[in-house]
Amino acid sequence: MAGWTGAELTAIGDADEVQIESLRRDDMLTKPVTIWVVRLEDDLYVRCMNGPDGAWYRATRSRGQGRIHTAGVGRDVAFADADPALGDRIDGAYRDKYARYGPQYVDPVTSPQARQATIRLLPR
Repeated sequence: MAGWTGAELTAIGDADEVQIESLRRDDMLTKPVTIWVVRLEDDLYVRCMNGPDGAWYRATRSRGQGRIHTAGVGRDVAFADADPALGDRIDGAYRDKYARYGPQYVDPVTSPQARQATIRLLPR
């Protein structure tokens, strides 16, 4: 699996939002869902604020692959479980990046429920 380029990490990590699509069983992509993304060193993470029961999160679990689009970057990805030990650091990345939106938006994405639905995006 090829890694992220520096340009991709910067573009995606600096973007407010990404569009994420999951690969369905028929090899078609789902309808794009817009979500927040954070960068932690050389890794990119997304969370479902509805937790593991969120529809788009469940779709990522089905085939474990999909595509993201943002800031002129489109990339096929694999969806991996995030290391639970990074939970506090990922919370901090969300709080730092999205603080301007206020706690009504940041608190749900840093909740225990959302932590359970944290995905590490791996380029493929």
